[in-house]
Amino acid sequence: MAVSTAPLKPCPLDAGRDADHLDAMAREIVLDTETTGLDPKSGHRVVEIACIEIEDLLPTGRNFHRYIDPERDIDPEAEKVHGISRASLRGKPKFADAEICDEFIDFVGDAPLIAHNAAFDRGFINHELERAGRPALLAPRWICTYEMAKVRFPGMYNSLDALCKRFKISLAEREKHGALIDTRLLAMVYLELQGGKERGLDLAPIRKPKHLLTASQPGGYGPRPRPLAARSTEAERETHAAFVKKTLKDKAVWLAFED
Repeated sequence: MAVSTAPLKPCPLDAGRDADHLDAMAREIVLDTETTGLDPKSGHRVVEIACIEIEDLLPTGRNFHRYIDPERDIDPEAEKVHGISRASLRGKPKFADAEICDEFIDFVGDAPLIAHNAAFDRGFINHELERAGRPALLAPRWICTYEMAKVRFPGMYNSLDALCKRFKISLAEREKHGALIDTRLLAMVYLELQGGKERGLDLAPIRKPKHLLTASQPGGYGPRPRPLAARSTEAERETHAAFVKKTLKDKAVWLAFED
């Protein structure tokens, strides 16, 4: 991900997907990098790379994350953004090493690559692949969420932070830019940009065991003296139950509150 605070440059890549692709959508890779500076043509290198695998827009739990010895100093402005120092990378593998290059290539396979301001990440990754004697990841494979956001929100500020706030995605765990946390955030942003499909990646983690959800918890509320009458009809409740069973299955968050 670019370390500049300047407005992002347009990325001349595939901004999104057509309807036919959405129907066939399966495995994709959400990707982010942190670097020593802004331009690989000036000799700047990748210091961190992270990828998250998603299928049908939802994370599978598989990821690839490595810190990399860039074999050069890190620009002070870049270090301020991501907090990665040259000293912390001493002894880390180099990009050309098998545990970085080969494993990265194996992990992404032939899947489409999702990135924010994708031209930046593509430029750095292809520069590293070229140095390692490997083929480039060509432009048609890349999907730029920045370009997608410009179409959805024309004239608005569409940084990753701005999109997270717009979609009410928490930034609580993010003190500095980091490739792994940014890929997690970007996966949620990409989901929202594609229509917010079921939000299964948010529902599962917040479910709690039923025995913890009691009225006797500190600060909890007891039952009403007189329960409120239902405002939905029996037919509406049956329709809703059918929707939950078919669409959300066991990921519906309110299932944790049922007896």
